[in-house]
Amino acid sequence: MKTDAFALRHIGPSENDLQYMLKTIGAETMNQLIFETIPSDILLKADLDLEPAMTEYEFANHIKKLGDKNKMFQSYIGLGYNQAIIPAVIQRNVFENPGWYTAYTPYQAEIAQGRLEAILNFQTMVIELSGMEIANASLLDEGTAAAEAMALLFDVRTRDQKKNNVNKFFVSEEILPQTLSVLQTRSTPIGVELVIGNHEEFDFSAAFFGAILQYPGKFGQVNDYAGFIAKAKTNEIKVAVGADILSLVKLTSPGEMGADVVFGTTQRFGIPLGYGGPHAAFFATKAEYKRSMPGRIIGVTVDTNGNRALRMALQTREQHIKRDKATSNICTAQVLLSVMAGMYAVYHGPKGLQYIANIVHSSAVTLANELEKLGLYQINTAYFDTIVIKTDAKKVRTIAEQNEVNFYYVDEKTVSISLNETTSIADINKIVSIFAEATGKQASTLSELQDGTQIPSNLERTSTFLQHDVFNKYHSETALMRYIKMLERKDLALNHSMISLGSCTMKLNAASEMLPLSMAQWNNIHPFAPLDQAQGYQEMLTKLEQQLNVITGFAGTTLQPNSGAQGEYAGLMVIRAYHQSRGDHHRNIALIPSSAHGTNPASAAMAGMQVVVTKTLENGNIDVEDLREKALLHKDNLSCLMVTYPSTHGVFESAIKEITQLIHDNGGQVYMDGANMNAQVGLTNPATIGADVCHLNLHKTFAIPHGGGGPGVGPICVAPQLVPFLPTNPIIPTGGEHAITAISAAPWGSALVCLISYGYICMLGAEGLKKSTEYAILNANYIKEKLNGHYDTLYSGEMGRAAHEMILECRPFKEKGIEVTDIAKRLMDYGFHAPTVSFPVAGTLMIEPTESENLEELDRFCDAMISIRKEIEAATIEDKNNVLKNAPHTLMMVTTDNWIYPYTREQAAFPLDYIAENKFWPTVRRADEAYGDRNLVCSCAPIEAYL
Repeated sequence: MKTDAFALRHIGPSENDLQYMLKTIGAETMNQLIFETIPSDILLKADLDLEPAMTEYEFANHIKKLGDKNKMFQSYIGLGYNQAIIPAVIQRNVFENPGWYTAYTPYQAEIAQGRLEAILNFQTMVIELSGMEIANASLLDEGTAAAEAMALLFDVRTRDQKKNNVNKFFVSEEILPQTLSVLQTRSTPIGVELVIGNHEEFDFSAAFFGAILQYPGKFGQVNDYAGFIAKAKTNEIKVAVGADILSLVKLTSPGEMGADVVFGTTQRFGIPLGYGGPHAAFFATKAEYKRSMPGRIIGVTVDTNGNRALRMALQTREQHIKRDKATSNICTAQVLLSVMAGMYAVYHGPKGLQYIANIVHSSAVTLANELEKLGLYQINTAYFDTIVIKTDAKKVRTIAEQNEVNFYYVDEKTVSISLNETTSIADINKIVSIFAEATGKQASTLSELQDGTQIPSNLERTSTFLQHDVFNKYHSETALMRYIKMLERKDLALNHSMISLGSCTMKLNAASEMLPLSMAQWNNIHPFAPLDQAQGYQEMLTKLEQQLNVITGFAGTTLQPNSGAQGEYAGLMVIRAYHQSRGDHHRNIALIPSSAHGTNPASAAMAGMQVVVTKTLENGNIDVEDLREKALLHKDNLSCLMVTYPSTHGVFESAIKEITQLIHDNGGQVYMDGANMNAQVGLTNPATIGADVCHLNLHKTFAIPHGGGGPGVGPICVAPQLVPFLPTNPIIPTGGEHAITAISAAPWGSALVCLISYGYICMLGAEGLKKSTEYAILNANYIKEKLNGHYDTLYSGEMGRAAHEMILECRPFKEKGIEVTDIAKRLMDYGFHAPTVSFPVAGTLMIEPTESENLEELDRFCDAMISIRKEIEAATIEDKNNVLKNAPHTLMMVTTDNWIYPYTREQAAFPLDYIAENKFWPTVRRADEAYGDRNLVCSCAPIEAYL
């Protein structure tokens, strides 16, 4: 047993299990299984050209040395990113806790009540600080949140505005530069015309449907927007405001000024800089726009017994239902980060936040006063934390960098300085001394902060916020630690049992991959720090891009997209730019199979493409003849095909090379959705099947944890002809020579969590990566065989094999009165999270075990599914009072004096022997979705207030 091999720790089944598992599925060798699963014409002929695998110890030393190449300057750059203090109790109990970071998106509400409550706290915090009526569970970053605000305002135009094609959108020149770049990317394909200018000179013409303002502005100026918003409203122009959340503790909220949307980032609420992410953006709007709101919303409802329960609200408005009619393709939130930001507000409470905001503001006022003594005047007439100084910027920069300090240099004569929660008196003295040296003057030494304010009285916040109990009772570490633990116990995460979600790949997030995220050398670097201060990051990110190029067979990669849906969109925008560079502006048809993930058509519509749906055959494969017919019909305007491989049905289609060739022959490009890449790595790749671009879900195949619904990373890898169009950033240039504008706010997206995938690849190496894929396929086929005779598998490959996932047919159980939802809820009683329910086929379960699950866990899951099958057989359509319909069974239900069910308590809660060793209790009975949607409440006021 080679105990220092990471693959041994990552892959679940042991070498001793292999022969038994192969025998069970009827294969002599692993090679035979792979030959029977993947078409031989697309199998790789050689191993991946990657460096030898590191041991965990070697990787720990390597990443430490690499981190030491990042220079730990004090950064006062600002621009939406500020150094923050992560309370240790939150770092240890949330950020570093697998009970929080290995959880999945809360589709099964009954076993996710803990994180649902934590997100409800976050939403409440956002609603009250922004002054709005409704907030979502977070978005990806501030730049993309601004783009979603623009899209929402475009969607809710008046009937006359839509009829007259009113399409102009005013953007204040105060907007953050990276936000503007993302707006430029997102506006053009959907037909929105951006007009950038001074908000004081805006003419409120009827040609505009909306406007976007920054509060405070990019260099700290605080403006009173109440008059602007009032005038906009009389002209039927709706207004979105990008706001600094900490400033809202002291400033009048945009909601009170009449804003229609308020968005921003919660990064400075205890989330590390991480060279740009992941950070939780916030998004709040008016209740009347709830049906157009992007992303997730957590709402309050009741369970079967009428008790308070939480769940994701308004699910039918998502891209999976609306598809190419959706205004957004967002299918996630930054849940782990929003939990941290919400806990920061819980820990500090309203008085603590006021204390922090006062210190930050006083620090800025004190610094401005001291610089004035040197003859340096700052030009903002009102500010919260950022001052702007007119001076010789080049001279200041030289001295500042010698003192390991970063400011933002607006131009040769202007320096912007953003102060933050970590700024001390000593730091202020250091800043003053830098400017004193630059001006050749003597600075005095401060011993305390000075009184005074630079916030006009009419903009000082007078309204209360965070009055709910939750923000006023957990201010000691003991109290917060226990509150976090109480919530954690309500959630089923990967540290309890297998989460076998098809299409979502819930694999091990190894501790050795996660540890570097807590190192200051990695998590405390500003995304706009000069490149020579981030050499460790540059080496790691470049190496990761090269590793992904090798794995996909492609020529170039961008890590900027910070979710899978962003990756889809980025891939399509790169294809669009490629066609336009050749004069093919008319190529706008995207062929998409009917079985595709809902984000595919939504992304295509956002990229300005017209979706043409192609048929799938009864066996789940693409109907090649229908595809051929439509490719020929649209050959003059064909932009691309969007294809998932292996298919959404968990099968390697043998016609894939014929399909990709057909698209190329008709002038199109092939976008491959990388959702199922866990079945490809080391065995085949997107380049081999003939694709031109693919996105990768690093939070699936490459081991970044799902974190309860985010962080995600969705880089795209591209063929040589598409490399020149990879996206850039307006402050730190990235991408190709003909780069499209930004996809996400930060140059390398959520750079911090890219360390996880880098570690995963470095420690597995070529052999381990290939082995992981083989075992993923083995585990799936093992489950398929074990459940054979109990459940039918809907689709198989030509030799009867599944890829890394399979779909179980559950529709015939309706004859017994049992729906697929009943099976999902009953699995909770057995200690398991349900597989993917009703996707891609309604009334089915899609199972993906991943390579990380050992034989014992696979057997436990199969035993549970077989036991449930027997319970289905015992059910009748007339009798609704059965163990499946009543599932899940809570502790309160099982211990009640009044047991009114025709089965025993043991059958309800302990149907198999193994459960007693590690029982998981759902904390609520089934959540009533319809009630919650009819009575939408998405903040933490008690439900009695709304009844």
